Amino acid sequence: MNITARALLVSLLLAGTGAVVTGCNTKKDIDITKLGVDTDPPEMLYNQGLANIKAGNMTEAGKKFDAINQQQPFSEWARKALVMSTFVKYRTGRYDEAVQTGNAYLKQYPASEDADYVQYLVGSSYAKQIVDVTQDQRAAQQTIEAMTKLVNNYPKSQYVSDAQEKIRFARDQLAGKEMQIGRYYLERKDYLAAISRFRVVVEQYPTTNQIEEALARLVEAYYAMGIVPEAQTAAAVLGHNYPDSRWYKDSYQLLQKGGVEPSENSGSWISRAGKKLLLGT
Repeated sequence: MNITARALLVSLLLAGTGAVVTGCNTKKDIDITKLGVDTDPPEMLYNQGLANIKAGNMTEAGKKFDAINQQQPFSEWARKALVMSTFVKYRTGRYDEAVQTGNAYLKQYPASEDADYVQYLVGSSYAKQIVDVTQDQRAAQQTIEAMTKLVNNYPKSQYVSDAQEKIRFARDQLAGKEMQIGRYYLERKDYLAAISRFRVVVEQYPTTNQIEEALARLVEAYYAMGIVPEAQTAAAVLGHNYPDSRWYKDSYQLLQKGGVEPSENSGSWISRAGKKLLLGT
């Protein structure tokens, strides 16, 4: 992809989902679907596609780039067109298609100059499909996997920072899903099932925004079961890491009603997890 095309994509992508730049003064486009894919040479089709993107004609732009892939599937122009086709599908909300096209590109051109950008588009397409924690969080897991590939394979990419932010958000979503299920079990006094969900949050998602509540819910569940030492340990770990948390205040009051206070048992799995919290891992 040349510098002009890349600059156009970056500006449009980082601008969000709003309207694209308008005002491109070009001749009326020819509908390729009516005249066949060999109407114009690939360079002309590519430039027409860019002009359509700038003018906001995403559907027509997609036709131009797809025509290049049909016309010369293994050429350098086809490689560039795959990048642009992925972008167009992403911007028009065809996220599954964007993932499919992007992954096809990455399989064929993993070390190209645009591979990091395409990997970012794949991850962003998954991120756009993340739903409320009450629903399936498969897209959140796919976002993490795709963006982690970007961070690991292209550490110097300009998209790493945003990729890491999307990973954090997706991890919050996965932790939130575990909390939602855990609360469901807790309300029904199925304490063992609830604890297993809260434990996932503490051990697998310790840096998410769900961790304070997860520890407090462990206090609640263990205390309700009569396993007071574990409840005390969960409260102690919560207090060590988040002393000003409202969740710690609630946990402390709950234990006080039973005549005990937070006290850490070093042999508990919660204590071991708490050490990781202190280390920020």
